[in-house]
Amino acid sequence: MKLSDLLDASVIKTELEGEDKEEAFAELVEQLVRAGRIENREAALEAILAREEMATTGIGNGIAVPHGKDASVPKLSAALGISKDGIEYDAADGGLVYVVFLVLAETNNPGPHVQCLGEIARLLMVPGFYDRLRRATTADEALAVIRAEE
Repeated sequence: MKLSDLLDASVIKTELEGEDKEEAFAELVEQLVRAGRIENREAALEAILAREEMATTGIGNGIAVPHGKDASVPKLSAALGISKDGIEYDAADGGLVYVVFLVLAETNNPGPHVQCLGEIARLLMVPGFYDRLRRATTADEALAVIRAEE
């Protein structure tokens, strides 16, 4: 699976405005709604928040991968947000989050969801990937960074 198959400029926001994770979730879900990827904003947010209640998806080192499943999601969808100032997130390391990959999946098809999370993890292990992504100032730049490592 290629992450760039799920992302395009319409679902990448390089200037997240939110100061905490709930605001970031709302911004990224809104990107997906505007792009026509999901229709039920409230259900998508509830799915993300329900997963977040189980354990933080702020994995540390400035990265978060909020994800959830809901019957209203027609197919696997993802959005990417970059914050210049950092987001209060309750991350595992207590630090701010600067890069957020949000993933929403349908409830009865776990394979693509797991593959997507695995691909995000793989990309984040590439030396310099996170730094290049964090410095992206446009959606096209962020997408180019991702494509260069796929």
